[in-house]
Amino acid sequence: MSDSRPTLLVTRPAAQARRFAESFAERFGEDWPKLLAPMQRIVGLNPEVPEARELVFTSENAVAAYAALSPAAGRRAWCVGSRTAAAAARAGFAPVTGPGDGAALTRIIIAAAPQPPLLVARGAHQAVDVAKALNSAGIETHSVCVYAQEPVPLSAAGEAILARQSPLLVPLFSPRSAQLFVQAAKGARAPLWVAALSPAVAAPCAELHPARMRIAATPDAESMLDALAKLVAG
Repeated sequence: MSDSRPTLLVTRPAAQARRFAESFAERFGEDWPKLLAPMQRIVGLNPEVPEARELVFTSENAVAAYAALSPAAGRRAWCVGSRTAAAAARAGFAPVTGPGDGAALTRIIIAAAPQPPLLVARGAHQAVDVAKALNSAGIETHSVCVYAQEPVPLSAAGEAILARQSPLLVPLFSPRSAQLFVQAAKGARAPLWVAALSPAVAAPCAELHPARMRIAATPDAESMLDALAKLVAG
């Protein structure tokens, strides 16, 4: 392929950025131009952890952070998606795999009517307040913040490619990551081709007036790759 291909710019935390770039390379080719420029880093916290019969994890980051604070002991863990469920299984939980987003997972938990109390282990920024929704449904649920997503300035290399006039493929996976990218990309000369995990992720990007935008059909990495493929195809 020629050098006219748009550069993939991944701003996820380092571990997730590497993993998504690997998946992208498997589908689009190892030689596709790309830049990993994390704009958040994950920091585990040390809160007091309430007792709970079952856990709710809305991200794989929460699994590792919680497991460092309290033993899994085979407890059931309601997990937002397959990657989070895999992390929970490795940590010693008995995972139930959700469909990929917090609101849908909440509905599944309510329908199952598990024995309380439940505990939502989460990050400092959350797209859906699962604990509030479960409590409103009559399921006693505690919430504890076990990790923070600290912002990281866009790297010099990231600033440089935003200043170019060549298109950039930008996958964004959360409202928080979208907001951080919008702040960094104001005034960008590069045409932005944005793939958003959901409408809530896409919303902040309107401020940038992307040249192209696609919203993933379902909130998972494979659908994000599909969205990127459609952006490339025009």
